[in-house]
Amino acid sequence: MTRRELTASASRYTSRKIRGKGNGNQSWQGRAYDMYHLVPEVRFAASWIGNAMGGSRLFAGRRGDDGTIEPAPPGHRAHEIVAQIAGGPDGQSKLLGAFGKHLTVPGEGWIVVRPNSEVLSPYSPEDGHDWRVLSVKEVRQQSGKLTAEIDGEDVDIPEGDPESMDPDGPVALRVWEPDPERAIEADSPVRSSMELLEELLLLNAAVKAVARSRITGRGVLLVPKGARFPTRGPGAASGEEDDLLEVFMQIAETAIRDPESAAATVPILLEVPADVIAEFKHLKFESEFDDLAIKLREEAIRRFATGLEIPAEILLGLGDVNHWGAWALTSEAIRLGIEPKLATVSYALTQQWLRPILETEKVEDWHRWLVWYDTSPLRVRTNRSETALQAHDRGVISDAALRRETGFDESDAPTAEEEAARSTDKEKQNEEETDAEETPPAAPDLPVDESEADPETLPASALPSSSEALHAAADGLIWSALTAAGEKLRKTPACPRSERARTRDVDSARLHTILAVDAAQVEQWRLLDGAWSRAPEIAGRYGLDPECLTASLDGYARELVAAGVEHDYRLVPSVLTTCVGAAA
Repeated sequence: MTRRELTASASRYTSRKIRGKGNGNQSWQGRAYDMYHLVPEVRFAASWIGNAMGGSRLFAGRRGDDGTIEPAPPGHRAHEIVAQIAGGPDGQSKLLGAFGKHLTVPGEGWIVVRPNSEVLSPYSPEDGHDWRVLSVKEVRQQSGKLTAEIDGEDVDIPEGDPESMDPDGPVALRVWEPDPERAIEADSPVRSSMELLEELLLLNAAVKAVARSRITGRGVLLVPKGARFPTRGPGAASGEEDDLLEVFMQIAETAIRDPESAAATVPILLEVPADVIAEFKHLKFESEFDDLAIKLREEAIRRFATGLEIPAEILLGLGDVNHWGAWALTSEAIRLGIEPKLATVSYALTQQWLRPILETEKVEDWHRWLVWYDTSPLRVRTNRSETALQAHDRGVISDAALRRETGFDESDAPTAEEEAARSTDKEKQNEEETDAEETPPAAPDLPVDESEADPETLPASALPSSSEALHAAADGLIWSALTAAGEKLRKTPACPRSERARTRDVDSARLHTILAVDAAQVEQWRLLDGAWSRAPEIAGRYGLDPECLTASLDGYARELVAAGVEHDYRLVPSVLTTCVGAAA
């Protein structure tokens, strides 16, 4: 695409004027950024979400009549436009990562796009665009005029009147999580936790003061002999005594300046009349609030963790969770915390960048094309990769699907020369195996039991193997789970009254193959709740980890329901591969 086409098409983006009441009352956002810099838990949560979003991938897709999104073919115009966003995959990763922090802390951010012929950025093509992600502190709005601070310089953003646009002018896009009470204002997890974070700062200060007070001295040691302080030392006049306040200040200053000095560990000596105390007494400057402040701080951190849009264990730590539990929590964090924010950014890029360009260029069905996201790079896990290998060996999935599920892309596919060489090696190997089979092995010299009596026990080959029994048990659990899910599915919006007559003759375990269900609705409608109550019993019977077996079966069943694919008994061994390997 030429620079002239890019500039003219992108100018539609600025057609939305910045007028009216503006963005509402957003004064809290400055304090939210303060919390990001002052509270490490806020920074960790924002960075975790940002890193997860940065690991996702943007692509151009087309929404079908059934709601599914199919990727655009490589030569389509939508594919070209999305591929150029932020200069390519590396820039898109940075863009999404930055919005992970902005949408978590202040709840909004800005994208400023300028023709690179004007900016001359070395990180963007000369005939392309320079993309910048800015915070709310770097964008100012006054009297209908927008000013962005980029690299320390102010850049004016025109209103973008469609009748008189500057074709080479910059454009800006505000991306925010709308507040449910007033949609023009931004909302974020930090906003609802602001008072809690203020409390946490006070508790941090209290704990810091407790630690400093413990350093400044170890209290006062009362000695029952003479009501005086010890003399100042060899140079002091006889009978001269130190002032109480002066001694305390000297001890505190010394202890703070040098925490390893004796002043930080030895109590202050004070002599009092013997009739006042009968024995030595050690007075400590401590209060009951000292230990309470630490407990309150831990409680405040836990409350903040539960207020985030990701599982609290992500912030509090996964030390007590096994690898299956950690995978489940991470998957839940991606589904409930990462994907909604990716959808927010994708929606903004669709409405204000992709579709205006496609509409201007008169691309067919321009309103059906959109910018969408792919989180599969975040979901690659051992058991899924192993399942993909097993399914590929059985011819169930393609080479491309195998590469996707094991974390590779199409650029890693073998070349034609490599495939030819592999075919030649495989043919030689098959010939060698055939020759070996044609040569019968020598008969072993084994003792022969000539008794005609029936054996007391049957050989192991005459009994069903434990693996076959396990596969049959797992198959029964999966079928029962899909049956229960189908019964629940008949009562959901996915099966309206007009469709119920059509589904009466369909087996409940196959109902998900004719009714569209996405991954989020499986959880929303609780289709698989209670489906694995017998999994621990089956796991104990065959020496497997109950959590591993439950997670494997649940993940497989969820994927079947969300993909609308019928269960196949041949895939059961691959579903159980990780659990059986772990038990072995």
